[in-house]
Amino acid sequence: QVQLVESGGGLVQPGGSLRLSCEASGFTFSDYAMSWVRQAPGKGLELVSTISSGGTNTHYRDFVKGRFTIARDNAKNTVSLQMNSLKPEDTAVYYCVQSSNWSSRGQGTQVTVSS
Repeated sequence: QVQLVESGGGLVQPGGSLRLSCEASGFTFSDYAMSWVRQAPGKGLELVSTISSGGTNTHYRDFVKGRFTIARDNAKNTVSLQMNSLKPEDTAVYYCVQSSNWSSRGQGTQVTVSS
């Protein structure tokens, strides 16, 4: 059973930084590409970034390029998202997911960017 537990969200001012973490269990973590997706109030899920199973390849949506960095540690079954230069439009609940299966999500972590 896929289990994903996100943490690290919070309230931050525009221009600030947060680092999200996700602990995975219930599957062979190193076999799966992982993604961070987000859901803003009243909107659907939106892909933010993806990292390959081995961690060598990464992909970012244009709206976070140069500001966010995805990384993973296959020894610890964790994936992280370093978020810098945060903007109010980054406000959302953030989830880590298997890139091929967005339906198995944890509780997410709330990120609120506001002055």
